[in-house]
Amino acid sequence: MTGHRKFEGGKLVVASHNPGKVREIRALLEEFGVEPVSAADLDLPEPIEDGDSFIANAEIKALAAARSSGLVSLSDDSGYALDRLNGDPGIFSARWAGPNKDFSVAMEKVEQALQKAGAETAEDRKASFICALTLAWPDGHTESFEGRIDGHSVWPPRGDKGFGYDPVFVPQGSDITFAEMDPEKKHSISHRARAFKQLIDACFTSQ
Repeated sequence: MTGHRKFEGGKLVVASHNPGKVREIRALLEEFGVEPVSAADLDLPEPIEDGDSFIANAEIKALAAARSSGLVSLSDDSGYALDRLNGDPGIFSARWAGPNKDFSVAMEKVEQALQKAGAETAEDRKASFICALTLAWPDGHTESFEGRIDGHSVWPPRGDKGFGYDPVFVPQGSDITFAEMDPEKKHSISHRARAFKQLIDACFTSQ
């Protein structure tokens, strides 16, 4: 296999309309000479995410942004997956939150599904957060990476520091949820941090 293509510095489109995600990516890539601009800033349309995996959806978003903008683009597709629910909500994690993106609704749906499946012990409630990152060039070249962190789902939700499904997820080796954890601690061990480490090692060099 040939080596990974490197990002040469300069503007990078973050293929997201989520300002929190853009901020997080800016902080992670600051030292690599990256000037992140969001898809929202460039008024890029949001593509239909109809892939069958996190990486497929990340590639759809990154390629759409790269081709529309003529710039290298980075996208992230992530979600919450439960063993007992055959990997659901998985790539549909945001969809479970409904049109208002209300994750209290999504967390309740997950809990109801687990109870229906008779999941009582931590073993029954095994869960993972998964994050796929894709860097795409306007010529159609892509580099994709996937990170995950395993743990279990708890109920009721705990903590107010995170977002999404963080209040119901306890990572392995911890007794507190992602939403109870200091954000710096969470960022150092999260699925996104693990995917970013692979991306940075492969495609970025310090300035």
